[in-house]
Amino acid sequence: MNFPARIDVHQHIVPPVWAQVLEAHGMDSGGWAIPAWSAGDAITMMDQQGIATGVLSVTAPGVHLGDDAEARTLARAVNEYGAEMAKDHPDRIGSFASVPLPDVDGALEEATYALDTLGADGVVLMSNAHGRYLGDADFEPLWAELDRRHTVVFIHPAQPPMPLLPGTPAPLADYVFDTTRTALNMVLNGVMSRYLNLKVILSHGGGFLPYAAYRFSGLTPAVIDPNRTAEDVIGDLKRFYFDTALSASPSALPALLAFAEPGHVLYGSDWPFAPQDVGTYYNHFLETYPGFAPGQAEAINRGSAEALFPRLAR
Repeated sequence: MNFPARIDVHQHIVPPVWAQVLEAHGMDSGGWAIPAWSAGDAITMMDQQGIATGVLSVTAPGVHLGDDAEARTLARAVNEYGAEMAKDHPDRIGSFASVPLPDVDGALEEATYALDTLGADGVVLMSNAHGRYLGDADFEPLWAELDRRHTVVFIHPAQPPMPLLPGTPAPLADYVFDTTRTALNMVLNGVMSRYLNLKVILSHGGGFLPYAAYRFSGLTPAVIDPNRTAEDVIGDLKRFYFDTALSASPSALPALLAFAEPGHVLYGSDWPFAPQDVGTYYNHFLETYPGFAPGQAEAINRGSAEALFPRLAR
């Protein structure tokens, strides 16, 4: 692209306070080191990669590291930092607010503050909150409030509640698994059929959900819920949106485009956790892919995100 046009819905921010708290806990992102970040570096990268605006989020492990009070304080600090970056660079930076699940009361309070006072563009949720997936019945009050507000929700994977594969950081393999796991959990527990105002983005092309969706829909009536049809399940699965971060590849992109509804595929970079040269590879494939329908590439790069974030529309 010869000018910055893309809207990047999967780009990360590294607030200093968040990095410091993780370091104090001896934590990283599932065995993946926390990189340096600055607004200047982010904008330089975006200019080089044809990105007009990045909607930024904190990645796994999120803001709840084990203690509710600490998580509420950290969420507030992270969200205020992101809001300042967006205020300083309104055309280039947006923000998904972090909330301290599994503390539902804290999550409701922080979502309200971030959306109403800070002007966040949406909310980011980790795929599991200390082993509890997003279809958990205790999370209903949060889903109901986010639905009432017509919120855009970005789901980022976290390390699943199991040991890492030896020598294999969670982002390499476990993250795509956990995205799929929480999306299916949400569908089987009715989140996607009850809350029709939600716009839910799944990271990394939805993990392996597009590839396995018809397996899920075919088996659900037979072994889980005979009152639901395969068409019901597929309809709920197709309500999700998907970003292209680390997923615009010769095998993943055709599967994603074959499954996703029109307008439900959005550009994502995963910078700075994904190195810029990796992003360049995926961008090249997006720019040269011969299988796009008319207007589909433009929708992925920008148009579909404009529909979700009207303030970014040109």
